[in-house]
Amino acid sequence: MKDPDGGLWRRHEVESPCIRICTIHPAERICVGCYRTIDEIAAWSRMSPEARRAVMADLPARAPRLRQRRGGRAARLAGPAAGGQDIPPAGESR
Repeated sequence: MKDPDGGLWRRHEVESPCIRICTIHPAERICVGCYRTIDEIAAWSRMSPEARRAVMADLPARAPRLRQRRGGRAARLAGPAAGGQDIPPAGESR
């Protein structure tokens, strides 16, 4: 829709924080891309601007919840004494 000045018509709404990496973290139950909960994502289009602003303000505090790593390859190689898993290399059995 165009406005009378010839430009595109725009709604004045709080934009979605979605960055199209839509995967819900299994333990934290928040999206790894935008940090919203499933309920927040589902309700976003029906939320008031005030509710959206409240969610947006809370998102930066959620980011550290997804930063903890389990250790990956380094932890597996370190073995169980260092807190890693005792998984043999491919092709070997213990």
